[in-house]
Amino acid sequence: MFTEFKTAAKMERKGGSGKGEERQQRLCGSGAFGFPRAVADTTITASPGPADNRFPPQVKYIVGNEACERFSYYGMKSILALYITTVLLKTKDQATTIIHLFGFANYFMPLLGAWVSDRFWGRYNTILWISLFYCAGHGVLATSDLFGVEGKVYCLYAGLALIAFGSGGIKPCVSAFVGDQFKPTQSHLLQKAYGAFYFSINFGSFFSFLVIPRLAREASYAWAFGVPGILMAVATLIFWLGTKHYVRRPPSRETRTAGFLEVFVHAATAARGPGDRGFWAPARRTFSAAEIDAAASVLPILGVFALIPPFWSLFEQSNSTWVLQGEKMVPVPLTGMAATLLGWLFGKEISAEQMQSTNPMLVMILVPLLTLAVYPWLRRWVTPLRRIAAGMFVTAVSYVIVGYLQQRIEAGDKLSILWQIVPYVVLTLAEVLVSTTGLEFAYSQAAPTMKSTIMGFWLLTVAIGNLLVSAVTAFAGGGNHEASVTSGRFFFYAGLVAVVAVLFMGVAMLYRYRDQTSAAAHAAADNQRPAGGS
Repeated sequence: MFTEFKTAAKMERKGGSGKGEERQQRLCGSGAFGFPRAVADTTITASPGPADNRFPPQVKYIVGNEACERFSYYGMKSILALYITTVLLKTKDQATTIIHLFGFANYFMPLLGAWVSDRFWGRYNTILWISLFYCAGHGVLATSDLFGVEGKVYCLYAGLALIAFGSGGIKPCVSAFVGDQFKPTQSHLLQKAYGAFYFSINFGSFFSFLVIPRLAREASYAWAFGVPGILMAVATLIFWLGTKHYVRRPPSRETRTAGFLEVFVHAATAARGPGDRGFWAPARRTFSAAEIDAAASVLPILGVFALIPPFWSLFEQSNSTWVLQGEKMVPVPLTGMAATLLGWLFGKEISAEQMQSTNPMLVMILVPLLTLAVYPWLRRWVTPLRRIAAGMFVTAVSYVIVGYLQQRIEAGDKLSILWQIVPYVVLTLAEVLVSTTGLEFAYSQAAPTMKSTIMGFWLLTVAIGNLLVSAVTAFAGGGNHEASVTSGRFFFYAGLVAVVAVLFMGVAMLYRYRDQTSAAAHAAADNQRPAGGS
């Protein structure tokens, strides 16, 4: 959940550069796979006037919208695994496959949302209208209780499809829309705005992991799906209430620079002349030096990103196989002082679904700690890629712990659900090491005009990671439909990410960090001649 904010926030603070004091921030879309750059550029020009310390009042509508939307999404997702196995009577493997195919769609849809926003609707209309599909998806899930088991299954598929379209469609645009609200004289307030935005994400998800499972347990799944739907409707209403106050930028039908795929395909397919040397040589007759340098900056980063999906395969299972494991553990009853202090949140006991709240709580603690205290100290000795490799090893440790707990369960031991706190803590530390460092590395190494392309590829690593889980579940079960929640499967994933971590260490040692001065030199040369020359 940290990734969603961090990606856009990084682009806002480190987005493209231009002539003079102009800073072009490419905020919202992918630009990847030939899609246009997500939305019209938000151009902020440094103002000679005094800084404006007034916070744009309309930002509160967007932050409120985000808190409610994240509550609705993670609240629904928190109960999905047990709903599929206990109400729809599916196997654990089937539940795992469904959840991770949904995750794949959710992280693939930003490409579509970015394209629609850029070419047709703009950010405001994309968020507003796609949110209605999002609400409809929640409504389908909430009303599924009216049908039998077969009808509930169809409602699940339809509801998840609509939610994936809605959540994924607005994902690349909401945080960018925050940046649109700031004038050039208010640019120094952006960090505070994104801090509030980030807090709202974790605040909403933290409480959803506590409240919605309690509703499912003490009321019904209709209410447990219905309340997230109500919160999504409230999120849409809050967003709409700010309509008169927003700065709304129209979609741009042309991008200012050639996209990565356009330059790459031309270099790979164009006829080579006698003097062409190097992969990019044929493209130099069509594209500027800055555009080629920008496209070339992406390829090494893609080589790094190619090893990231296995991490997401493991991380994303904290909402699926870990919950299914927790179902076989002993819930913690709340009595005495614990019931007085925590009963209003947890109910009568702490359940497997509620253990998921550990992640957003720890993220809010670990990110400031690591960013402000640990990373500055480590930076002297440890490169970003080595931190990512360390994060992957930490991920493997979390799955060794989960595998050991599963072995105890399979042996007949009655383990308290609180034992899962240990792997959740370890996995959250791994998330912060891999996710924050990965984005920091990518944005420091990519050319300014490729920041949004990098966002698209980063989200795709999450999508591919989810797809990998579904593939492993489908083809590695050996006829055992409960194989996704076994000690052997958990140890397999631990070994997989450990092997990837070793490979990543090799990448870290071989990777040559990009010298940004070359990009600046190309840009300066391009300013002396018409764009598109060579």
